[in-house]
Amino acid sequence: MDAVATFRRVAGLPVTDTELTPAVDYGFFGPDSVTWRVWSYPTSLLLGFARAVTIEHLDPYLAAAVDASGQVYARTRLRYDRTMQYFALVAFGDAEAVLDASEILVKIHGKAIGTEPITGKPFDANDPYSQLWIHLTAWHSILYTYEMFGPGKLTEAEELQYWEECARAAEFQTINPDDVPRTREGIQQYFEQYRPQMAGSEVAQNMMNYLVDLGYHILPERVPSWMRRVFNWPMRRAIIATMPKWMRTLGGIPQNYSDDFVAKLIARPLLRAVASVPRLELAILDFTTPHTTPIVGPTLMKIPAQNPVTYTPAEARAKWGRTTPFEQYQQLVAKRALGKGPKPYEHNHSDALLEFEAHAG
Repeated sequence: MDAVATFRRVAGLPVTDTELTPAVDYGFFGPDSVTWRVWSYPTSLLLGFARAVTIEHLDPYLAAAVDASGQVYARTRLRYDRTMQYFALVAFGDAEAVLDASEILVKIHGKAIGTEPITGKPFDANDPYSQLWIHLTAWHSILYTYEMFGPGKLTEAEELQYWEECARAAEFQTINPDDVPRTREGIQQYFEQYRPQMAGSEVAQNMMNYLVDLGYHILPERVPSWMRRVFNWPMRRAIIATMPKWMRTLGGIPQNYSDDFVAKLIARPLLRAVASVPRLELAILDFTTPHTTPIVGPTLMKIPAQNPVTYTPAEARAKWGRTTPFEQYQQLVAKRALGKGPKPYEHNHSDALLEFEAHAG
């Protein structure tokens, strides 16, 4: 039995690798994109996205929306898996599946509305301003962890391409693509301008302290607590190591620099080893975020798409007759003004889930 099969057996997974179906097409990026190279490296799936969903709660309106639904605590593993699934679809999924997922996301967020308790101002998860914060936090975190724990910095040309691709991906949320920075300097300026709006509220700090322990919470229920602690120990420290001191203080998650050093010492060679064995990365996905496996798997295993073409968002919308997410959001707002919009989520709701699905062709 090889090492990957052994890992699968210990993790309680089927010993044989997950059977993968070729994608219908290459979606919006494809093999020549910087997105595929960066997002398929294990730093993104194990650290980058966990960093993003942690620090995004410094936005008080997002924190209020998430806290109002109660889903982070009530269904941690499922919620993380589903969020990963959406972002993986945008990066790796076929074009029609991405359009479908984008429409479903607007519907899901259409019920995440309410009043932010500190300011008394309304929050709306579909708000383009909030969606831009989520989007840039994710794409920046994925690249930053790739630089810190993976192969290192991209070339100048590669990074420009990465941020152009980030703007393309933004078209599947309610964001105006023109608002997306296209350079590292622009991204840094965006976060500096956003910083005064961040708030280390009690809700945000509790949420962040909980989410940096995702390595404990996202594993299947069958996994014993000792194994969760072993998995989580370097993951928590590596996530916090990516944050500047002011952010750790604001989020209530202090960590000394010796822990940063240890995290890098452990995580870098470990992630390099995982990257060298795509079947192992696939098994870890099965273990932690199983909904992403059929989406990312064909890319990791270099399985060609049935139709090896890529699309622009405009081409795809024209081909399948779709409107933009912002137009869909405007329709929701108009219905809400007439008292016909969807009702807000109840706290700790157990509403049926709308499914994101890749197409099988």
